[in-house]
Amino acid sequence: MQHLSITRPDDWHVHLRDGAALSAVVNFTARQFRRAIVMPNLSPAITTVAAAAAYRTRILAAVDPALKFEPLMTLYLTDKTPTPEIVAAAHSGFVKGIKLYPAGATTHSHAGVTDIAHVYAAVAALEEHGLPLLVHAETTDPAVDVFDREKVYIERVLAPLIMRFPKLKMVFEHLTTRDGVQFVQHAPQNIAATLTAHHLLYNRNAMFQGGIRPHFYCLPVLKREPHRLALLAAATGGSPKFFLGTDTAPHARGKKEHACGCAGIFTAPCALELYAEAFEQAGALDKLEGFASHYGADFYGLPRNQEKITLQKKSWTMPEHYAFNDDTIIPLRAGEQVRWSLHG
Repeated sequence: MQHLSITRPDDWHVHLRDGAALSAVVNFTARQFRRAIVMPNLSPAITTVAAAAAYRTRILAAVDPALKFEPLMTLYLTDKTPTPEIVAAAHSGFVKGIKLYPAGATTHSHAGVTDIAHVYAAVAALEEHGLPLLVHAETTDPAVDVFDREKVYIERVLAPLIMRFPKLKMVFEHLTTRDGVQFVQHAPQNIAATLTAHHLLYNRNAMFQGGIRPHFYCLPVLKREPHRLALLAAATGGSPKFFLGTDTAPHARGKKEHACGCAGIFTAPCALELYAEAFEQAGALDKLEGFASHYGADFYGLPRNQEKITLQKKSWTMPEHYAFNDDTIIPLRAGEQVRWSLHG
C-alpha cells in the first residue's frame, strides 16, 4: 500500500506547555490532528474551569489561523479538588476530562493525588456526571521497581477503584504493559486506554544502545519486548477500547541531556507517520483509521471528524532539532528516516 486515506484523527493525550514553548510546538499537533486532549500539568497546574478557559484561549491564539484545531481541556485533580469544580467542568462544554497524577509520578506532578481515598468524592461526581477520569497509572512507592509501577498501580488502585465506582468512565493513559492491556480488555466498556507511537515501536533497549539515550526516556518508561508486542496487538486488534494518544512531551535539549534529565519524548512532528509505521509492521494498516480517528471520539461522546487526510509511503528525513525558546528540542527520529509522510 502506497497511499492511505483516513478520517482526520484526534490526539487524545498531548502536552502543549505554555508561553513561548506553546507557540513553538502547538502547530505540529494542529497540522495533523483536528482535536486534542490537552494535559493540565503546567506550573501552576490547571485546577479550575476558569484556568482551563484561559489556557484554551492562549492555545487558540498560538495556533496557525489556517489550521482547524480544537483543544479539549482537562483539569488537574488534587487531594482538595472540590466537587462543585467537577460539576462546573462537566457543564462547561470544553473541559472533557479530569487528570489523575499520583503525586511525584512524572513532570509537574508534585501537586497530584497522594492517596486515592482523598478523591473519592470527586470521583463520585465524575461518575455521576459522565466526565472521564484520565489516569497516569503508576505507583510512586519507592520500594517498587520502575518497570513494575504500572502493574502494581493496577492491583493497588485501579482494580479496586472500578469496583467502587462501576459506572466511572476512565482512560488508562499511555498504557505500557501486557498487564495493562489485559486489565483494559477485561474491564467494563466504560474503561479505555490510549497508546503512544513510541511504546508501539520501541522497547527499553532503545534507551541504552551505545550509551544512555536520554531522548528515549519517558514516563512511563519503555518496557521489555513482550510488553511492546502486547501493546501493538491491542492497537491493531480493532478493539474500540484502545485509541491514539501521542503523549508528545517537549523538553528543551539542555533539560533532557542533563544529570537528572526530564522525562518525555517529542513525537509531534511525525506522530501519525510513526503510528502508520507501527501498523504497517503488524500488517494492519486497515485498522489505523479506527484506532486514530474513530474510537477516541466515540468514547468521549464526540462526533467523528468529516475531513480526510492522506498518508503516502514516502520517506523523509526528520530534522536534527527544532527551535524551542532559547534552546532546541530534539524530536524522535532526529536525523533519521520516517517512512510515511502526511498530505492534506
